Amino acid sequence: MTPTVARPYQIARSEALFGDAQQHLPGGVNSPVRAFRGVEGTPVFIERGAGCRMWDVDGNEYVDYVGSWGPLIAGHAHPEVVEAVRRAAGRGTSYGAPTEAEVRLAAMVKEAVPSIELVRFVNSGTEATMSALRVARGVTGREMIVKFDGGYHGHADGLLVQAGSGPLTLGAPDSPGVPAAAAAQTLSLAFNDLPAVGAAFERHGGGIAAVIVEPVAGNMGVVPPATGFLEGLRQLCTRHGALLIFDEVMTGFRVARGGAQARYGVTPDITCLGKIVGGGLPVGAYGGRRDVMEYVAPLGPVYQAGTLSGNPLAMAAGIATLELIRRPGAYEQLEEVSSRLERGMARGAHEAGVAYSTNRVGSMLTGFFAGGPVTDYASARSADRRRYGRFFHAMLERGVYLAPSQFEAAFISLAHTPADIDYTVAAAGAAFRALVEA
Repeated sequence: MTPTVARPYQIARSEALFGDAQQHLPGGVNSPVRAFRGVEGTPVFIERGAGCRMWDVDGNEYVDYVGSWGPLIAGHAHPEVVEAVRRAAGRGTSYGAPTEAEVRLAAMVKEAVPSIELVRFVNSGTEATMSALRVARGVTGREMIVKFDGGYHGHADGLLVQAGSGPLTLGAPDSPGVPAAAAAQTLSLAFNDLPAVGAAFERHGGGIAAVIVEPVAGNMGVVPPATGFLEGLRQLCTRHGALLIFDEVMTGFRVARGGAQARYGVTPDITCLGKIVGGGLPVGAYGGRRDVMEYVAPLGPVYQAGTLSGNPLAMAAGIATLELIRRPGAYEQLEEVSSRLERGMARGAHEAGVAYSTNRVGSMLTGFFAGGPVTDYASARSADRRRYGRFFHAMLERGVYLAPSQFEAAFISLAHTPADIDYTVAAAGAAFRALVEA
């Protein structure tokens, strides 16, 4: 592949499959962003992946920066992960009974994330956040939840809420089908606006069960916490008797081995995990202080259960992946290649004269087509989505697969080499120039 030249790009099979898929699946997909509505065009149907590369059904090859939306920190089809899953599957795919692998992975999670004293495995990030909030309400006897605009914590009813008419207005549903009563207990505030959180506690403090936050926002694109923001949330929750929940489904084991809480030195009461902890298989987890987690059945009255929770395939993939990333030098390698990509992308945009703002934390990165810094949902939404769509397709034609939305992260893996990064930077430089020349 030549990164600076848009190659002959065939998508006939993807187009045919997408046409067929729309007869069977809502919008032709099983998760909305895959439909390419944010960038227009036909979704690429993937046939296989290896390392940091993917191949679609038409034979096009890509350097991949989606990585299944973050879990594949070791790359696609890592031999050790594949072998662990193969061995587990050979013994049986599910038992509905305890296994040694659950115990082993739980111990590994606790060792990496000291704030977790007890952990419960579930099947998705949505399950993890939904369950964590139920525990918080059970522990505090309160019902109200604080979240932040643009923060996505899964598709549970009470979390599909953005801000109402003002910063202290109780939320309205952000999706049809969500009961108003479910949304009415969710208060959505601006990310990085600590005074607004303080005002919310002054007004509703006796009713707030928990604050849930992505410590590094990843679902409005990557937006790091402002200095003192997470520390301030910790102090407010402690002062008012609310629980602090870190949604580290994306950041857990990604921005540091101990997650964002290790990187920033702030300890939550409950942590939600997913993605990397299952090595690319469906998984979620929530855990925290022992006295909090002892509210969970069968120890306590807060009920939560799941037929496939802790299933042996996900546990095997998770164990293999966590073994890989705790090897010496893993995070130094991720930091080196990620910073190389950040610098190269910023340089290419500057040389082409394109307004472009880059946010990166560890091996998560988003380049916004925005003229200024992106610090919250409002500034993220100011980015030029049409221009991102053109850039996305220009990169696709040059063999680089980015997220099909301006408001998502790029994920760098241990499989990305300096040569892969340099290829991507060269492709981006050509794509930036093409935007200006169009």
